[in-house]
Amino acid sequence: MEIWTALAIGFFGSFHCIGMCGPIALALPGKSDSTGVLIWGRLLYNMGRVVTYSILGIIFGILGQSIALAGLQQSVSIVLGIIIVIGALSQFSFLANWKQKVGFNQLFNHLEKLMLSQFKKGGTITLFIIGLLNGLLPCGFVYVGLAGSVTTGSIIQGSLFMILFGLGTIPAMMTMSLAPGFISLGWRQRINNFIPYLAVAFGVYLIYRGVVIGKMLH
Repeated sequence: MEIWTALAIGFFGSFHCIGMCGPIALALPGKSDSTGVLIWGRLLYNMGRVVTYSILGIIFGILGQSIALAGLQQSVSIVLGIIIVIGALSQFSFLANWKQKVGFNQLFNHLEKLMLSQFKKGGTITLFIIGLLNGLLPCGFVYVGLAGSVTTGSIIQGSLFMILFGLGTIPAMMTMSLAPGFISLGWRQRINNFIPYLAVAFGVYLIYRGVVIGKMLH
């Protein structure tokens, strides 16, 4: 797995995720702070998200390493690629039904309540905590990133994949929180129209990668 693709997934995916995380970024406390403190606070918020993504990358990297050791990397890469293609074509709408069936909605509702409690607190460290919690919110492109971390077949590379994914999301999220009018609705719509093609391309790559691994094994 070429881990540098994580930057592209994070960057372009962040324009899709602005729909969910954008309101959170706009509502972050500390708007009356000086410019330097404001920027620092927003950086802490985004770094909180990256830390959560890196921890998730470690967890899914462990899973990927176990899969690789079991000799199932080919099958898993193909299955994940198919899921991503289907998800992209359906705009990940199937996730809503899946979350409800497995009871994840209650978990995410509790997570949102925890985030709201942090908004009522003061202090710069609160922004970092909000970022940590924000990184756990459901997002189709986070799932795409996690699929990539699994296919690395390595704990270190799985974590690094998600770190790069998180770093890729920072430009759009920082811009949204500091200058919300800079990225016009028209530009966001244009990029959103392109995003499904990016997800499909990544899914097809995973399928191709699984087939290539199979040929190498034989």
